[in-house]
Amino acid sequence: MGANGNTWARRLVCSATGVRAPLDEPAFLSPAGKPWLVEYELDTSRGQALAGALRGRPWTLWRYRELLPVVDFHNRVDLGEGGTPVLRLRRLGPDGVRVFLKNEAGNPTGSFKDRGLSVAVNRARELGGSGIQLPSAGNAAIAAAAYAAAAGLPCRVALPEDTPATVRRRCRRFGAEVIEAGGTLVEAGAALRERGEDFWDLSTLREPYRAEGKKTMGFEVAEQFGWRLPDWIVYPTGGGTGIVGMAKAFAELRGLGLLSGPPAKFAVVQMAGCAPIVRAHQAGGETADPWPEPDTEVWGLRVPRAIGDFLLLRALRDSGGAAVAVDEAEVAETATRAAAEEGVLVGPETAAALAGLSHLSDSGTIRRGESVLVFATGHPANYV
Repeated sequence: MGANGNTWARRLVCSATGVRAPLDEPAFLSPAGKPWLVEYELDTSRGQALAGALRGRPWTLWRYRELLPVVDFHNRVDLGEGGTPVLRLRRLGPDGVRVFLKNEAGNPTGSFKDRGLSVAVNRARELGGSGIQLPSAGNAAIAAAAYAAAAGLPCRVALPEDTPATVRRRCRRFGAEVIEAGGTLVEAGAALRERGEDFWDLSTLREPYRAEGKKTMGFEVAEQFGWRLPDWIVYPTGGGTGIVGMAKAFAELRGLGLLSGPPAKFAVVQMAGCAPIVRAHQAGGETADPWPEPDTEVWGLRVPRAIGDFLLLRALRDSGGAAVAVDEAEVAETATRAAAEEGVLVGPETAAALAGLSHLSDSGTIRRGESVLVFATGHPANYV
């Protein structure tokens, strides 16, 4: 165990080749150009110790401190992220299917992005980063700006030109430099790289630690469902860090002897105008070709290329999961129904996921009697 953080993290491992690297040095992509993953020491005795410790810990993502890579736990930057509720939906779901919603809107800046950026910014600060930067369609930019401000680090974000004005205003309020560039995250990322590499790039899966923060969604789901997973996890998917992280979390919990029962099946939901993972999964591919000319106003799902595509597709295959694309018109209609029938305000990505659930039920992929957890990834106020 580390002297301060009690972390069980021991090394980085390349997700494609298995090459290892130390944790105490800055790391971005591996020599193979693939994401690094953090490896932990896991056994059932540690699992028993963690289960006992959890009973007395606050309900935030930091309750899982041993399974996070932050060394200086007591001096961490912490805005109260994680610990979001699971709600039962009683009217919106398909008949005979038990539907739950993991509502990430209660995170400090209103979205699930707080989890990953909290851990990534903490690690950037620990490892001597001079500042952080990333391209974003909205929520990640807001989270990066907030956590950088809390950590005392400069922040630079690049936003596609049609990103809602609210996002730009919030980022600037946190002191971030905002660049407007292009129509997709790929173009926004290219604009950042043209500015130089003086700041650390915290783009999705281009460094190891955002996935570590995101995986805490998986820890919470397992704990909230009594250490047995729901039959399905339906997830609105852009870069896919959440599914990659949750798959990693479930594997770690099994290594600790804490998780029982069958695995959850992952269901990816994307937009018909930008669905590279859906297309690749349906074709049986191990990687996904970039989506030409993405066309969707659901900004968080307008990701034409994902560097972790092979990890995401592997998680789908290994879980026996599914992938579905939904049309633009379904998003507003589903968001309206969520408010009127369940009393929950959901953002466009969440509405897309709920619409995807209907498609999966109609096709017989999700069956009567099964339990389904849908992720509500952010609050709609972030887009107003």
